[in-house]
Amino acid sequence: MTSKIQWTNDTWNVITGCTQYSEGCQNCYAARMHKRLTAMGQKKYKEPFNAVVFHKEALTQHTFSRLDTKRKMIFVNSMSDTFHKDITDAQIKAILDECEWNDPNIFQILTKRAERLPDFDYPFNVWLGVTVEHPKYKSRIEHLKNTNAKIKFLSCEPLLADLGELDLSGIDWVIVGGESGAGARPLHPDWVRNIQKQCQDQGVAFFFKQWGEWESKSTLWNWSGGIKLLNKKDEKKTILMTKDGDIITHAELINAGCPNNTMEFRRVGLKNAGCLLDDKEYKEYPKIEQRG
Repeated sequence: MTSKIQWTNDTWNVITGCTQYSEGCQNCYAARMHKRLTAMGQKKYKEPFNAVVFHKEALTQHTFSRLDTKRKMIFVNSMSDTFHKDITDAQIKAILDECEWNDPNIFQILTKRAERLPDFDYPFNVWLGVTVEHPKYKSRIEHLKNTNAKIKFLSCEPLLADLGELDLSGIDWVIVGGESGAGARPLHPDWVRNIQKQCQDQGVAFFFKQWGEWESKSTLWNWSGGIKLLNKKDEKKTILMTKDGDIITHAELINAGCPNNTMEFRRVGLKNAGCLLDDKEYKEYPKIEQRG
């Protein structure tokens, strides 16, 4: 299926359904999409989202042609997690075998369940990634490094906190993005700048996908002149957040004042928020090599 995800061309879902695993799952887009497809009568999505189903028939029902020599990037199991505990080793191997058979296409596999990654052999045309949405999950990077995947990448989406220092040795690509949809949480620009700078310093391709639903002010709040109260309409569209990710309510602001590192975030929608970081677009990809 042709994808609107910016860093891929197509999606291929052999598995449907998933269960929440960490903070990044809170507003899962796949769960929302699953519900929509169920309502549309799509048989593949007739089971509840928390029922993880392996569709054996989908292994060979590709929307891309085996005879097409033009390379495509294909995101594997965008509606699930390939390494979910309810998926067997044999089923994962069947997916990887099918990926290898479909060279020269590139298959991008992303997981939060990184502990299983070192248990498998990965074909040359599989790009393997882990989600690191919060610093407490940086251990996933080490599991990724302990694989033979030719291209290894991080998806910091939705980025929910400053990741701090990153050892990107052995990592080829980092994708960063803010959250979209209902309940989306804001993305602090300093969190993004920190990752971009480390990618630049360590020679890693950096892809900034989106800010999400929220746009940040370019300057810090200055309360020396007094507090400007927001009306009810503006208050629903505005969040005050510190660099540490703490949300300051307007009631707290009035009672206790505003920390110096607080920024205003206004909900403007995905399209209006855009993807420019300090007036620059970052859409870098790792170098694609031919099989040796």
